Amino acid sequence: MLAAIDMGSNSFHMVVARLMHGEIRTLEKMGEKVQLAAGLDRFNRLTEEAQERALDCLRRFAQRLQGMPRDSVQVVGTNALRVARNAHQFIRRAEDVLGYPVEIIAGREEARLIYLGVSHTLSDDEGRRLVVDIGGGSTEFIIGERFEPLELESLHMGCVSFRNRYFSDGKISRRQMDKAITHAEQELLNIRAHYRSLGWQSTVGSSGTIKAISGVLENLKITDGTITFDAMQELKRRLVDMGKVERLGELGVRPDRQSIFPGGFAILLGTFQSLEIDTMTFADGALREGLLYDIVGRIEHEDVRVRTISALQERYHVDQAHGAAVEQTAVAAWRQVARDWQIDSEVDEEVLRWACRLHEIGLAISHSQYHKHGAYLLRYSDLPGFSQQFQRDLATLVRGHRRKFAPAIFEGLDSGTERRLRRLCILLRLAVLLQHPRKMEPPPEFRLEAGDNRLSVTFPEGWLDDRPLTLADLKNEQEYLARQDFSLRITEA
Repeated sequence: MLAAIDMGSNSFHMVVARLMHGEIRTLEKMGEKVQLAAGLDRFNRLTEEAQERALDCLRRFAQRLQGMPRDSVQVVGTNALRVARNAHQFIRRAEDVLGYPVEIIAGREEARLIYLGVSHTLSDDEGRRLVVDIGGGSTEFIIGERFEPLELESLHMGCVSFRNRYFSDGKISRRQMDKAITHAEQELLNIRAHYRSLGWQSTVGSSGTIKAISGVLENLKITDGTITFDAMQELKRRLVDMGKVERLGELGVRPDRQSIFPGGFAILLGTFQSLEIDTMTFADGALREGLLYDIVGRIEHEDVRVRTISALQERYHVDQAHGAAVEQTAVAAWRQVARDWQIDSEVDEEVLRWACRLHEIGLAISHSQYHKHGAYLLRYSDLPGFSQQFQRDLATLVRGHRRKFAPAIFEGLDSGTERRLRRLCILLRLAVLLQHPRKMEPPPEFRLEAGDNRLSVTFPEGWLDDRPLTLADLKNEQEYLARQDFSLRITEA
C-alpha cells in the first residue's frame, strides 16, 4: 500500500494506491478545500483558524493511513507553507495528527513531481510537452520529454493569491480581469523567451483550476473540453458579462471553486498569450500522483536523490574517493551509537551519508570558510528529490563539520531537531578528522560509547602513536566540543 498527501495552498488531496506488478493502481482519492493560503495574515503567519481547518482535514486523512509503513507514505506542503513564517509550528501539529513526517518542498521540486505524475497518466508519445499546473499560491511550468523533465519553473502566482488581489469583492469587471491577465504575463517575462526557444509539440494542463476551465468549456459546448485560445477569449467575455462570482454556478463551476475561478482563469489566459499557446488538453495526474511514483522509484532503487548527489559531486569537482572514505568511517561510528543517541532512522543515516559525500563541496568556491560556502550551496540550490527540511539538515551538517562547533550552526531549529543534528554532526566531524591524512584508509577498529553530552572513543593499542597529526586534531576537537558542554574522551585499548 502507498499513500501521498498534497497539502496545497487551496486544497488538500490524498491518494491511496497499491503497487501491483510494477504498476500503481489507485484505490481511493480524497480532497478538501482547506484554503490554507487564505489563512495567511498580513505578517505571513497562518492563523489559528486556518490551522484548525487544515488539521481537521488531516484527522480525516489520518484514519485511512493507519498501519501503513513509514516509507510508503509521503506528505508534502507547497507554496502556502513555503511562505508561512510559522510553518514549523503547524508542521509539528500536522505530524502529531498524521503520525508521519511532513516535508515542505521547493517550487521546482513541486514542478518535478507534477511532471512525474502527469507523464505517467499520458500516452508514451514522442516529442516535448509543456505542462502547466495552477495551484493556490504558485504556478508550475515544465518542459519535458516522456518521463524526463528538461526545464522546471515555479512562479509565485496562484488562483487564491489572484483572487485576494483582483477579485476579493466577488465582482468580475473587465478592468480587474485585464489587470490580472497582465500581471500573469509580467510574471512569465523571465521564462518566456527561454521556454519558447526550447519549444514543445503538445501542451497539457493539470490540477483543479484547469480541470474546472475544461469542464466549463464542455458544459457550454464551446469545445469538447479542449482548451483553445479562441475558447478562452469567448469564456473571458462571458465571465465579464456575468460580472459576479456568485453567478458562476450557471456555468457549472462548483460552489467551493467559484471565488477562485476568475483568478485561475486570468493566470491561464495570461499563460496562453505569453507563451503563444493555441491548444491545451487536461491530464488527470498531478502532484499527488507524482509523489506515488517517487515512492515507487525509491522502493525500486531508482532514487532521484542519488542522481542529484552524484550530479553535485561532478559539477563541483568533489573528491569522491575522500568522501567515500569519510562516509565509511562516519557510518561505522553511527552504527555503534545510533540507538543510544536516538538517531537510528533511515533519514538519519541518509543525511549523514550524503553530508559525508558533499562535505567539501564549498572548495569549488574558496578554501577559506569552505564549510560555510558548502552549506549555502546545499541550502539554497534546487536539489531534485529533496525537501526543504532535508536540504536544511544537509546544509547544517556541512556547515558544522569543521572549525568551531558554535551554537549559531543550529540557530532556528527546534530542540529535538537541534539535538539530532548536533549528534550527527559530531559523528561527521570525527570521521573527517580520522580521514584527514587522505590516505583513504578503512576506519580503524574503534569502539564508541555515547551518553547525553559525551562520547568515548577507544582506538586499538598503538594506533594513535603512528598518527601524531590525527592525535593533535582529536585534542583540538576535544576543546571545540568542550566549549559547548560536550565531553569527547579519547582512549586506547
